[in-house]
Amino acid sequence: MEGKKLDRNSIVGFVIIAGLLIWMMLNNINKEKEAIAQDKEVAKKEIVKEAESEKISSAISNHVEVDSVQNTALQAALGPFAYSATLPSAQGGKTELKNELLTLVVENKGGSLSNVVINNNARFNKNSKELVELIKDNNAEFSLELYTKDNKKFNTRDLFFEPELTKEGENQVLSMRLKVSATEFLEYRYVLKPDDYMLDFTIRTQGLSRVINTAETPALDWSLKAYSNEKSITYENQYTRVYYEYEGGKDNSLSNTSKDDSTEAKNVSFVAFKQHFFASVLITDKAFDTASLKSANLVHDEAVDTVYTKQFNAKMPLAYTGGELNYDMKWFFGPADYKLLKSYDQGLDKIVPLGWGIFGWLNRFLFIPVFGVLSSFLPYGIAIIALTVLVRLLISPLTYKSYVSQAKMKAIRPEVNELNEKYKNDPMKKQQETMNLYSKAGVNPMAGCIPALLQIPIFYSLFQFFPSAFDLRQKSFLWADDLSSYDQILELPFRIPFYGNHVSLFPILASVAIFIYMKMTTGDQQMAAPAQEGMPDMSKIMKVMIYISPLMMLFFFNNYASGLSLYYFISNLITIGIMYVIKNHIVKEDKIKAIIEDNKTKERPKGKFQRKMQEMMQQAQEQQKLQEERKKKNK
Repeated sequence: MEGKKLDRNSIVGFVIIAGLLIWMMLNNINKEKEAIAQDKEVAKKEIVKEAESEKISSAISNHVEVDSVQNTALQAALGPFAYSATLPSAQGGKTELKNELLTLVVENKGGSLSNVVINNNARFNKNSKELVELIKDNNAEFSLELYTKDNKKFNTRDLFFEPELTKEGENQVLSMRLKVSATEFLEYRYVLKPDDYMLDFTIRTQGLSRVINTAETPALDWSLKAYSNEKSITYENQYTRVYYEYEGGKDNSLSNTSKDDSTEAKNVSFVAFKQHFFASVLITDKAFDTASLKSANLVHDEAVDTVYTKQFNAKMPLAYTGGELNYDMKWFFGPADYKLLKSYDQGLDKIVPLGWGIFGWLNRFLFIPVFGVLSSFLPYGIAIIALTVLVRLLISPLTYKSYVSQAKMKAIRPEVNELNEKYKNDPMKKQQETMNLYSKAGVNPMAGCIPALLQIPIFYSLFQFFPSAFDLRQKSFLWADDLSSYDQILELPFRIPFYGNHVSLFPILASVAIFIYMKMTTGDQQMAAPAQEGMPDMSKIMKVMIYISPLMMLFFFNNYASGLSLYYFISNLITIGIMYVIKNHIVKEDKIKAIIEDNKTKERPKGKFQRKMQEMMQQAQEQQKLQEERKKKNK
C-alpha cells in the first residue's frame, strides 16, 4: 500500500514540476516574442528617423544650393550691398511720420520720401477736399551715387534701407540704414518735431570706407516735377522757380519764364524748389562745394489743362571726411509765407519775390507789417481796402503837388505859346526865354513829374506784394472766392489770346476807374505840357492812352490775383475823389494866376537846375554864332 502511495505522490509532484516547467517555458517564449516585437518597433523607428534625416539633409542640401545661387546673383548685382537685399526690409514697405502740419511717407526702397502732404491746405480751392501734396506718385527722386572699390556705381534709389522708428521726447526719429553688414551702413536720419514744417535730416556712413572708393566723389541727386496747386496754372507758373543761396549769403534764382534754364553755383547752402505758395527746400550746415541746377518749363500751351508746372533738378557732390560721409541737413516742406520762412532765420525768406532794392525794402519794412496788423482784426478784403486808403493818404501830398504844378503850367501856357511864335526861327532863344518865364513865374516844369516818379516804388512794391501774400490764399471777399487768384464771374466757351477763357470783375472795375481818372486829368496834362519843336504831339498821344491804358489793365490783370485788382480799383477811386476835391475846392485857377503874377514882381533866386540850363543854352548860342560866322567866311 505504501509503495502505491509513493508512486502517486511522485506522479503528482512530477506533474506539478512539469506544469511549472511548461509555464516557465511559455512565459519565456512570450517575453521573447515581446522583446522581438519591441526590437522590431525600435528598428522601425530608427528606419523612419533615418528616412526623415535623409529627407531633411536632402532639403538642406537643396536649399543651400538655391541660397548659394541667389547670393551669387545678389553679389554680382549689388556688390557689397547684397547684404541689405537679404534683410526683411528688402521685401518693400514704408514708414509714416506725421505731425499737425505734415504727413510724410518714407519708402524702404531708396530710403527717401515718397509722399509729402501739407495738412490743412487744399489744392485749387478750399472746397476741393484734396490736400496739397508736394511729393506723390513718383514725381520726386532723391538719390546718392556711390562708387565701390571695384569701380562700380550704385544709386541708393535702387537699394533697400532698413527702417527703425523711435521717439526722442516728442520728436519722431526715423533711421533708414543701407547695410553692407550688421555694423556697416549708410544712414538717412529723419527727425520730425511737433507743429513744425522743418525736419532735421542727416546723411552719414559708418565703416563704408572698407568697400567704398573714396577717391570718387559721391553725388547727391534731387529732382522734383512740381504739381499745379492753384486755379490758374499760367499765373502760378510765373512764380514757380529754383532759388539758391551761395557764397555765404548771396541769393539767386533760375528763370521763371524761359523754356529751360540752368546754372552752376559754388558754396551752396540751400536749394529751394519753390512753387507759387509752397516750397521744398534742402538746407545744409556744411555748404555744397558746387551745385548744378536745372529748370524746365512744362506749361507749353495755356489752352490745355496741365498737371505739372516745372521740372526741377539739383545735383550736388558731397565730400568724404576721414573716409566717411557726415552731413547735417534740414528739409523744409510748407507754405512760401514770408513771415514763416523768416522765423527760421536761415535766409529762406529770400525765396519770396518781394522785389529788389527799395521795392523789397518797402514790402519788408512797411507793407508786410502794416497789412499784418490790419488783417489781424479785419477780414482780408477789408484789410486790402484799409491798406489802400492808408497808401493814398500817404502819397496825397505828392498828388497835390503834382496837380498844382500842372495848374501853374496851364496858367502860363498862353505866354509860352507867344514865345514859341515870337522866336519860332530861333530855337535857342525860344528855349532861353521860356526858361526865363518859368523862373519869373516860379514854375518848375519838372515839378509835375517828380511826384509821379516818387510814386513808382510804391506802385511796383505793391505789385510784388499781393501775388506773394500767402495769407490771401483761398480767402474770399464779395464774389471773389480766392483773393490770391482771379475772381471769375463768367466762364467763356472759348479762349481769348492773352485774356483767357473767363471774365474777372475786379479788373473791369479797375479799368473803368483808370479811364475816368485819365479823362479827368488828361486835359490838364495836355494844357500843361508845352509843345516842343521836333517832338511828337503829346496831346494826340494822351488821347490814345486814355483808351489803351484801361484796355491793357483789363487784359493784363484778368488772370492775376483779385486782391491786386481790388487794390487798384479802390486806389483809383480814392485818387478820383482826391483830384475832384483839389480841382474844385482847393486849387482855383484865379488863385494860381494871382500867385504867378505876384511871383513875376519879385526877384527870385535861380535854382541850380535853372542856372545850369541857362549856362548850357548860352554856350549853345555862342557855338551857333561861331558856326554861322564860319559859314559866312567860307562863302
